[in-house]
Amino acid sequence: MNILVQLSHPAHFHLYKNAILNCKNGGHQVFVLIKSKDILESLLKNAGIEYHNILPLAHRGSKLGILWDMIVRDWRIIRFCRKYSIDTLTGSTPEVAHAAWLLNLKSVNTTEDDAAVIGAVVKAIQPFVKCMLAPISCSMGRVESHTMHYPSYHELAYLHPNHFTPNRQIVENYGIDTSKPYFIMRFASLNAHHDDGIRGINTEIAQHLIDILSPHGQIYITSERELEPQFEPYRIRINPLDMHHVMAFASLYIGDSQTMAAEAGVLGTPFVRFNDFVGRIGYLRELEDTYQLGYGIHATPLTEESTIRRNDGSLQPSGVEALYKAVETLVAMPAEERRQIFAARREKMLSEKIDYAKFLTWFIENYPESAKETKEKQECKAFWNQFK
Repeated sequence: MNILVQLSHPAHFHLYKNAILNCKNGGHQVFVLIKSKDILESLLKNAGIEYHNILPLAHRGSKLGILWDMIVRDWRIIRFCRKYSIDTLTGSTPEVAHAAWLLNLKSVNTTEDDAAVIGAVVKAIQPFVKCMLAPISCSMGRVESHTMHYPSYHELAYLHPNHFTPNRQIVENYGIDTSKPYFIMRFASLNAHHDDGIRGINTEIAQHLIDILSPHGQIYITSERELEPQFEPYRIRINPLDMHHVMAFASLYIGDSQTMAAEAGVLGTPFVRFNDFVGRIGYLRELEDTYQLGYGIHATPLTEESTIRRNDGSLQPSGVEALYKAVETLVAMPAEERRQIFAARREKMLSEKIDYAKFLTWFIENYPESAKETKEKQECKAFWNQFK
């Protein structure tokens, strides 16, 4: 079978990398198509995965330009499918659904964001989507009828113990002493299409967090955006392929990035997430509320009438004071006690989740029969146990 995988973000590389290798090992021909985005090409090159870049230069900031780029990618994917006799397309973009619909091919779209957060993507995909894969904690709104839910997270496609073992030596090669507490702070750029009006960690908040953390251990900052001079002494430049090892041994992760918060959570590293997405994304609420692997703090102080409630009915914390309190609570815990508590919470989470790479591989290789079986057996524990 000829399989086309479209990647449009570095996070999609991590999501699909094991499934790509699994499908190749299963005798399938796998073609990877990308657009230029941050470090995506570097990740693929380092992993030795061949790819075709169908959009080296993209428009930025203009909605009309973004629409035009999508149309260009649609056309180039369609031509590629015809040239290489593609049987199945998969990816996290509308183009996958568009091309498959127009060519009457099989397609599997993937997401972990609720429909309310990625409204523009849902609108672009709804008339064409054939099958959507999403975590059970994810609400897919107008494409729910086409959605297959599974008990896992995107992050468990590459950070599940079946695929990832933290390496202390890799971390120490960066000059980090893993025998002592250290903290990772991450500042996202918040410039994606769904980030309009979203607030995160600004200069004043970052400085106050550093003041709280400094007495308890070493601080390292990674950032997508330009750092103010006062934060440069804390900056650490880490090979993206090594970042998960560094996070695995950290005492705490603090940031305004969704994905890195989730990655910390599934690694058992306590996280504190601060932005306006808090409370709106189902899988992160599950990590925070059900498994208590981290704190989600809404960036905007909310009134009791408008605040988002947790799954247990309690009010969702919000505002900078709640952020500082969450960080102070975590760093005040004895280091070994904190490690044991979060390791136990991680084990509980892993016991109830599957290896998503294993499931994704099976689903793509056997689609559409896999969709029928998933729908029929989704309440059967034995069905999911085969993907542990």
